[in-house]
Amino acid sequence: MWWQLFWPAVAFVATAVIALALRAVVVSALHRWFGANGFLDVIRLPSILWCLVLALYVAIGVAELPRRLTQDLAVILTAAIIVSVTVTIASVIGSVIARAGERRAVGGHVTGLAQTAARVGILLVGALVLLDALGIKITPILTALGVGGLAVALALQDSLGNLFAGMHLLADKPIRVGDYVKLADNVEGYVVDVGWRSTRLRMLQNNVVVIPNSKVAQSVITNYDLPESRMALVMKVSVAYSADPDRVESALIDETAQAAGQVTGLLADPKPLVRLIPGFGDWSLDFTLICHVASFVDQYPVQHELRKRILRRLRAEGIEIPFPTRTVETRSARGDGHPATTT
Repeated sequence: MWWQLFWPAVAFVATAVIALALRAVVVSALHRWFGANGFLDVIRLPSILWCLVLALYVAIGVAELPRRLTQDLAVILTAAIIVSVTVTIASVIGSVIARAGERRAVGGHVTGLAQTAARVGILLVGALVLLDALGIKITPILTALGVGGLAVALALQDSLGNLFAGMHLLADKPIRVGDYVKLADNVEGYVVDVGWRSTRLRMLQNNVVVIPNSKVAQSVITNYDLPESRMALVMKVSVAYSADPDRVESALIDETAQAAGQVTGLLADPKPLVRLIPGFGDWSLDFTLICHVASFVDQYPVQHELRKRILRRLRAEGIEIPFPTRTVETRSARGDGHPATTT
């Protein structure tokens, strides 16, 4: 009996050695061409299984086994290959999508919904191929799934609504992972993820807000990173009516231009502007200083540093920042019938 297994064993070992050697050559070549990446990490272990399955195919062909047993073993090996290839392709596609998102090749970091949808789609196709390889007709299964899917859709209207709303957000791209957004209900923060059911925002307080995708899709969205992260910062500066407007304008522009190279987040280009708007206040001349910051959150430290610099500059220039004042006039009648006025 052992003599009958000798040549199949030799065929198995020889085929395995040759296949593993070819695998090593291919992996080495891919490593030289593309460097270390997730694709090689994903296929490294499954490729060993493929080599062993190929060796088993050859060994079964050499061995003198009953035809029924040979067919059963071939089906088992085919199923193993289909499952292995399906899982590997799903992992590779997920890794490729994630890396494309990190390089912003698809317009931003890729969400968990995109990766999950790609993997689930590949796994479903692989499952259908596996059933067909096992001799199971998939047409009745697809029909049953269609009828059952209608019932499930009616029972899970809210969940499916959130799912398709998430797909709409991915396709339309009003928000991307990493963007700072504000919704109409005054919820704002960084987009952490767009999942199959909900969108997660991380607020500046480092809290995460979970919002159903349908609510996000129906909401008015302000995206502070579209079309770019740079944004204008508008600051109101009030001075006394006795101040020279041209002198105030020159001081504000000069101080802001100097701070652009020293204050983190404050941009030198576009250049700062000063306008006498809204203009004539009740007790002050109101100027508007317009400068640009690198991102939405940079406006807070920039305002902090810039207001301190402007205050010191106005004091050095002798330009007064007035306190709110109001003139009250009271009148009382004198004995001769004429009003007596006191201010």
